[in-house]
Amino acid sequence: MQSYYTVTTTEIWEQVIDKSRFIGIVCPVTDVEEVEIQLLSIKEKYPNARHYCYAYRLYDGHLEKSTDDGEPQGTGGRPILEILQHRKVWNVLVVVVRYFGGILLGTGGLTRAYGGTARQVIDKIHLDYLVPHVRFFLTISYTWYEPLRYQFKMKPWIINEEEFLADIRLEVLVPLEDQDKFIDWINDFTQRQAIIQKLEVILRSPKVF
Repeated sequence: MQSYYTVTTTEIWEQVIDKSRFIGIVCPVTDVEEVEIQLLSIKEKYPNARHYCYAYRLYDGHLEKSTDDGEPQGTGGRPILEILQHRKVWNVLVVVVRYFGGILLGTGGLTRAYGGTARQVIDKIHLDYLVPHVRFFLTISYTWYEPLRYQFKMKPWIINEEEFLADIRLEVLVPLEDQDKFIDWINDFTQRQAIIQKLEVILRSPKVF
């Protein structure tokens, strides 16, 4: 599992080049079905365009695809996909809609137009950075609760949930690269009085200090 950027909202940006209107739309997707739904929605919102070139990348299975939709091969979808690959963006669909203005742009012009529109709309949207975190359950006595909370404020470890019973149970999210350091530190700090249960690895935004 690797870190990557993704989007959670939809954004639109457009430009006119030699009378052709290029409209870039970026939106979050998680599977092929969502891609198809978004494509249908975009075509309904922007009807009768000459071309709907697009690219998408899905993190689950590391699936990626692009299409030129009638433009010369490699001039529409491919430059869009290259932007997403370069920025390491996953779970995203970018569509560039073209309303033809009557002037041919040539293969170089088309590549710049589609790639440039995709780059501008990606620059405009907020990208979330997701990092692999390991979920841990800690069972501690009440003695260690406040000292641990204080120490966690200075570390990249996140207390996600708390449960107060006879002992205290904490769900802690730890960056994958820190898991061994975390276990050693907890054992040392609590004098091995904490019960540590390691669970699965998930993706989430890192802690902001």
